[in-house]
Amino acid sequence: MAGAAPRKLLFYTHALEAGGAERVVGLLASGFAERGDDVTIAVDRHVETNVPLTDKVRVITLGSGHARNLAALADLLRTEKPDVSFSALAASNFKHAIAAARAGRGSRAVISYHGYFSAEPQLLSRAGFLSLPITSRIVRRTVCVSDGLLAHIRRFGVSANRSVRIFNPVTLAGPAEAANAQPLTNRAPLVLAVGRLAEVKDFTTLIRAFARVQTPGAQLRIVGEGGERRRLEMEIATLGLQDRIALPGHSRDVGVHYRAARCFALTSLTESFGNVVVEALSHGLPVVATDCGGPSEILNAANCGTIAPIGDVDAIARAIDATLASPGDSAPRRARAADFSIERSLDSYDALFRDVTRGGVD
Repeated sequence: MAGAAPRKLLFYTHALEAGGAERVVGLLASGFAERGDDVTIAVDRHVETNVPLTDKVRVITLGSGHARNLAALADLLRTEKPDVSFSALAASNFKHAIAAARAGRGSRAVISYHGYFSAEPQLLSRAGFLSLPITSRIVRRTVCVSDGLLAHIRRFGVSANRSVRIFNPVTLAGPAEAANAQPLTNRAPLVLAVGRLAEVKDFTTLIRAFARVQTPGAQLRIVGEGGERRRLEMEIATLGLQDRIALPGHSRDVGVHYRAARCFALTSLTESFGNVVVEALSHGLPVVATDCGGPSEILNAANCGTIAPIGDVDAIARAIDATLASPGDSAPRRARAADFSIERSLDSYDALFRDVTRGGVD
């Protein structure tokens, strides 16, 4: 994009909360602003956030109520006339498509999906999927964050030439962390998991699998917070694992936990991508993951990890034991993680946005 005239870009989502899709919006908006574009993020409501944003990004709050913020978004598109508008998550995509149609800006609009239909049960989110035969033709392009998710949304009637896969941008561990990292075999046998304490993450299965792990001195640490905390605490107590499993809650510096672990585990029921898998690889960790979607695409390189069947307690336990016993070489994992760097994602989105502004072929 060097030497190109700055573009006016508008990003839209419900709020800059701590979820993966919201973080992607923040990373993309900040990245394009640092590259010289005029970038605005529109949100329905303001929340305190740790989503990374450069001060070059302007944030506008549209106001509460779906009808109100949809109208405000249409007015913003009509008055600002961004070169490209971009939204994330099904409910926001639904409102964005309607607002873009009202403002006569559908040909400059891009919507993006970050989860499967089953993972977004709210009424407006369901509308964001079920309306795809119409909304995907109002907007210029529909983006999905993995090949599996792309195939999923195409089953809702999105045409192949109007949809594209672009992997998520992920903040990777820096070179200094790699240089100073303790060799995995010298670390305590700590298994790390990171994510919302939510049913879809299926940490219950991870806890039950860990109860069968045979590695002497093995510990499990699940970093995150959510509505399943009490249920998970009860499961840990029932299995008598209070001295082996920790639930420390949110962490402002998750890197501290990655740098302490010998391996990483993800046991989700469904996962459209898996930012935490890439984060773990960037810290050199081998990954044990269920065959839940996106992680299988990320771990398709040699020496990156092991895929186990969803919900298979014995298979997950065996994979954890084998990985703790022989964590292997970190270098291939760091190399694979580099495929999902912020710069690579920005380049992919830049190519898409340039195609949109040129009125790419439908």
